[in-house]
Amino acid sequence: MGILRTKTIEPATGSTLTLGASGDTVTVSSDSIKANTFKDAGGNTLFTSDGAGTLSSVNSAFAPGGPILISTSTASGSSSIEITSGIDSTYDEYMFVCTNINVATSSAEFGFQVNASGASGYNETITSTNFFVEHLESGGLNDGFNYDTGNDQAQGTALQVLVREAGNGADQNMGIILHIFSPSDTTYVKHFYSRASSSVVQDGESGHFVAGYVNTTTAIDEISFSASTGNFDGTIQMYGIK
Repeated sequence: MGILRTKTIEPATGSTLTLGASGDTVTVSSDSIKANTFKDAGGNTLFTSDGAGTLSSVNSAFAPGGPILISTSTASGSSSIEITSGIDSTYDEYMFVCTNINVATSSAEFGFQVNASGASGYNETITSTNFFVEHLESGGLNDGFNYDTGNDQAQGTALQVLVREAGNGADQNMGIILHIFSPSDTTYVKHFYSRASSSVVQDGESGHFVAGYVNTTTAIDEISFSASTGNFDGTIQMYGIK
């Protein structure tokens, strides 16, 4: 058996290099194959890497049943985080995990709004329900268990509040998980719900429960997170769920 030693093999024409003929077995004795895109014999992409170890796409056949990380956005003294790509028909449910959100302005609310496909301004019509429970460090209940009449919406187009009266102390923050269902559907309205834990301005814990729907049958493809006033810090990760 002959041995061919070379640093580069290129196709004579085009950009496709074929090793072996149909039915042949080609053995690669090296312990590493370096490429950014891997395809099968039918030309279907199995996965694509950015060359730095991050997969930018994975064939759905490999996708597990759990949440798939799509993007990570970081705010640092930002007025908003706007996610304008990645929300499409690939997934039936999208989950947004908001971590270490710290508002710059005391008592600010924090929430989201969306754009329907082709729209702008983040002012879609929302109908929602909103309630919370609080317990202060001092031991007081501070309003106890309440329906939040000021932060629900009835065909409103304002910021949908997920957390009320957030504290802006150096050690105060919030964690939120927001779920939006079938944003690309063109038959039904778009339901959502969220669960949040927040350090309130009065120094204590506030648990928030929000649910509602965006009253449009047009696909939703953009979302914005912001405080009702002032800037904020924190990280927002978007996941897709089959």
